Amino acid sequence: MRKLILASLTISAAVSLQAQSRGSVQQRVTRLIDQTRFDRATWNIFAQDDRGRVLFNRNGDRFSMPASNTKLIVSAAATVLLPADYRVRTSLYANGTITNGVLQGDLILYGRGDPTWSERCYGVDTTVAGACDSTWTAVDAIADSLRARGLKRVTGKVVGDGSYFEPQIFHWNWGIYDVNWYYGAPVSALGFHDNSIDFQAGPGPFVDAPPVISWQPDLGLFTFENRGRTDPADSSTTLDFFRVPAGNGGAGPDRNDHIWASGGIPLGRAPFMQYFAVLDPNLYAARALDAALLRKGIAVEGGAASTTDSMAYRSLRCCGSPLAEYRGRPLPDIVFPILNSSQNWFAETLLKIVGRERGDTGSWATGLRVERAFLMDSVRIDSTAFSLEDGSGLSAGNLVTPHTFVQLLSYMRHHPKGAPFLAALPRSGQRGSLLRRFVGTPLEGRVVAKTGSIDRVNTLSGYVEKADGHVITFSIQVNGHDVPTRQMLAQIDSVVVQLAR
Repeated sequence: MRKLILASLTISAAVSLQAQSRGSVQQRVTRLIDQTRFDRATWNIFAQDDRGRVLFNRNGDRFSMPASNTKLIVSAAATVLLPADYRVRTSLYANGTITNGVLQGDLILYGRGDPTWSERCYGVDTTVAGACDSTWTAVDAIADSLRARGLKRVTGKVVGDGSYFEPQIFHWNWGIYDVNWYYGAPVSALGFHDNSIDFQAGPGPFVDAPPVISWQPDLGLFTFENRGRTDPADSSTTLDFFRVPAGNGGAGPDRNDHIWASGGIPLGRAPFMQYFAVLDPNLYAARALDAALLRKGIAVEGGAASTTDSMAYRSLRCCGSPLAEYRGRPLPDIVFPILNSSQNWFAETLLKIVGRERGDTGSWATGLRVERAFLMDSVRIDSTAFSLEDGSGLSAGNLVTPHTFVQLLSYMRHHPKGAPFLAALPRSGQRGSLLRRFVGTPLEGRVVAKTGSIDRVNTLSGYVEKADGHVITFSIQVNGHDVPTRQMLAQIDSVVVQLAR
C-alpha cells in the first residue's frame, strides 16, 4: 500500500508539472500564483516584451510595497540627472593660521555625502585593479594629502561638518529597532564604514560564561556592556544588541552612547557578525580622520567634534580656499552597491545628494521631489502610479505599481546614460543578490534584476535576456504573504521562467 501511495504521489507531481508547462503564459503563471498558500498573497505582476506587447498583467496598475525595488528609482534618477563624471568632493578647511606646519585652530572636515569611505568592492570582478577599498582607503588618502602639504600638528580639533545635508539623519518612518542596525544607519553628509560598527560575537568557554564580543573599528564612540551568557549547545541563539533609542541628530559631543548585548549564544557555535549603527556619523568620520592623521605622524591636540550647523563655518566655505580636497569614487561606483548588493545607506545618501544637486536641499523631502519630477517629466509615468517615502525601500510607506517599474526599466534600457545603471543590476549566477537564483534553470545567467524583501514582502523587477536576443521586462511584487522566504523566492523565480517560455 505504501508503494502504491508513493507511486500515486509521484504520478500526481509529474501530472502537475506537465499541467504547469501547458497553456498560454497567462494560464501557466496564473496556475503558479493561485496554488495553495501562495494564493493568499497579493500578487501584482506586469511583464512586456521588447516590442511593448503585454505578456502578463495581474494588478499591474495597483499599488505594492516594493521593498528594495525602490532603489531602482533613486539609482535611475541619479544616473540620468547627475553628470556622468560626477564625484563627491570632501573639503578640508583650516579654521586658523598655519605656521611652520602647525595649524593654530581647528581642522574642518566638510562632507558632501560621499558614502564610499568603506570596505567593499565596486564591481563584479573583484580582481580588477582599484575595484576594492579597505575601511581606511579614503581617510588615509586625506591624511596623506595633508602631510604632503606640510601639516605636522593641529592645536585644536578635527571637526566633522555635516551641514551640507539636513540635520535630520533618522528617517521618520523607520522603526526604532531598525535604526540601530546598518540597514537603517543615519544618513549624513559625512559617513565612515557605512556608519556602523562591526561586532563579532561568539560563545564563552563554558555554559553561563559571558560570550566573547569584540568590535571594529574602535574609535571610542560608545561604552559597551556585555550582559550576555553562554547557553547549552542545543539552545537557540538569542543574543541581541540594544541602546537607548536614538534621538534625531545623533549622540552629540555631550551625550554618551551606551550599547549592551543581552541574550544567549549556544556553546560551540561559530562566531558571527552583527553590524550596529552609530549615532553621530559626523563625529565618526572626524574620529576616523583623527586616527588616520595620528598614524601618518600628524598630532591633533583637541580630539574630534561634530556639527550640523550650516552657519558654523560658512565664512570658510564661501570665502576661503580648502587646505585639501578629496574626490570620491565616480557615480557608477555609488550606484553599484545600491543595486548589486542592495545597500540601503548608499541609496539614502544618494537620494540626499540628488536633492542637494538637483534641488536646493540635501534632504529626504527634496530628494523625493526631484525623483517625482524625474518619473513624471522624463519617464512620463502617471503621478498617481507611485508614492515614495525613502530611497531604499525600508519604509513601508513606499507604494509603486509594477507597471511603473516596467516603464522605468524600459526607459533606462534605452537611455544613452543608462549603462552604469544596467551594469549595476545583479545577474543570475554572478556576484550580487541573484548569485544563487535561477541557477540550474534555462534562465541561468539571463535574468538581470533587482531583488526586494521586507516583512511579508518579496519583489523582483528587471529583464530576461532570451536566447533569441529578445528581452522581457517584468516586475513581480508579492505583498502580504506568510510563506517562508525561500519558498516564496522559488515561486517568484518559477513565475519568471514561465514568463520567458
